[in-house]
Amino acid sequence: MNTIILLGAPGAGKGTAAEHLRESFKFVHVSTGDMLREAIREGSEIGKKAEGFMKRGVLVPDNVVVRFVEGRLGQGGKAASYMFDGFPRTEAQAVLLEETLAKLGGSVDRVYYLEASRDVLLARLTGRRVCRACGANYHLTNILPRQDGVCDACGGELYQRPDDMEDTITNRLDVFEQQTEKLISYYEDQGLLKRVDAEVAVYALVSEILRDLGTGMS
Repeated sequence: MNTIILLGAPGAGKGTAAEHLRESFKFVHVSTGDMLREAIREGSEIGKKAEGFMKRGVLVPDNVVVRFVEGRLGQGGKAASYMFDGFPRTEAQAVLLEETLAKLGGSVDRVYYLEASRDVLLARLTGRRVCRACGANYHLTNILPRQDGVCDACGGELYQRPDDMEDTITNRLDVFEQQTEKLISYYEDQGLLKRVDAEVAVYALVSEILRDLGTGMS
């Protein structure tokens, strides 16, 4: 079992990078953000709990997130390779992940830290728009729809998520910096962390990770 982690602040491009990497290495993509938002859309009990935290721009508690992660790991089987996007966020979550992987005979192989300045992150996130119907992503600068406010794919309404508004984003970035400082050191001390420039074009970012994976993954 091979496992990598994409670590980075909101807006660093983890999701975009994950789409490319998933195809190249056949990873099982574990995005806690996507799983939480799906649970919110479904109106499940755990989704309602998560929604309150996400709207305030604070981390969803470990015990809630780990429930999602354990369920996703159970779907892939022992032979699967996993790519985590948005988890872990703290050292405590990292330990929980290691314990869960160990039960399946696996471990973390590589952690990619996608680095970008706060100004870049704010510009990316405040411009993002999402389709209410199908979840497709657009951007006011980079990925404009053909018709303002309307999804190209399904005709659904485009909206700005509450957690993409500037006040919330600023708080999310503050929380990320406070919570992940120790996590970055934790993985650096184990020799697992590789820093990647996330301000470059996505193809350059992905190419750098692919080169590293090509020499480091079995």
